Amino acid sequence: MAQPDPLEVHFQLRRGDANRVGMDRIRLLKAIAERGSISKAGQTVGISFRAAWNSVQALNNLFDRPLVVTQVGGATGGSATVTALGAAVIAGYEKLDRNLNALMAELNESLSGEAGLSPSQVLWSLGMKTSARNALRGVVETVTDGAVNGEVILRISPAVTLCAVITRSSIEDLGLEPGREAVALIKSSFVILAPAEESLRTSARNQLQGVVISHQTGAVNDEIVLELDPGKTLTATITRGSAEDLGFKVGDKVQALIKASHVILAVD
Repeated sequence: MAQPDPLEVHFQLRRGDANRVGMDRIRLLKAIAERGSISKAGQTVGISFRAAWNSVQALNNLFDRPLVVTQVGGATGGSATVTALGAAVIAGYEKLDRNLNALMAELNESLSGEAGLSPSQVLWSLGMKTSARNALRGVVETVTDGAVNGEVILRISPAVTLCAVITRSSIEDLGLEPGREAVALIKSSFVILAPAEESLRTSARNQLQGVVISHQTGAVNDEIVLELDPGKTLTATITRGSAEDLGFKVGDKVQALIKASHVILAVD
């Protein structure tokens, strides 16, 4: 299985919505202390003078006293000095950063031992926000290359797989290969439902069997939730009229049809 990059934890200092200070600006602050110049510090951390200058203003505005003081002109074209407060902020930030990563290492040891998980899996899954009603985590089983698009089979449970057709460039950008973890995102309106006993010939690549565990009635649309496998559910939104015609109720066996092109894949 492809191993994801190690998860690092960094925090941000902020005041209001405009000013945020994270590890990138702390690195800039350290570079100013070492080089005595905003422009040279910007070169050290790989940003333009304007970006470095704006970052210094954000740093100074965040605190009641400046972290960096500048002197314009002179034979060297100006200088910048990190104040005592700036030095204290660097030291304090780095200490908290070390403590956070030590805590993350402890969390990693606990999760890997008890549940076979990593902090990145847990935090990313909890923190992900999407408008798609269905977000199903799985492991890439196969990738079939094509001239323009590729077919990716994602196993989301021992008994259930999903097929997604996405562009070759997307497959490369996401690093999709067998063993890579990914999340399938499917809008509930893309899920077509039919009675399980019906034998259908359809172009939909995904034909999933499930049992209705919830049916919420609405004025225009109904929401029906299927259990595909223990702990794996799929939500479909269908019109009120279709819901009345189909007459699905809790406990009914249903098949869900999803076009492969309607499955979006995401990775952490």
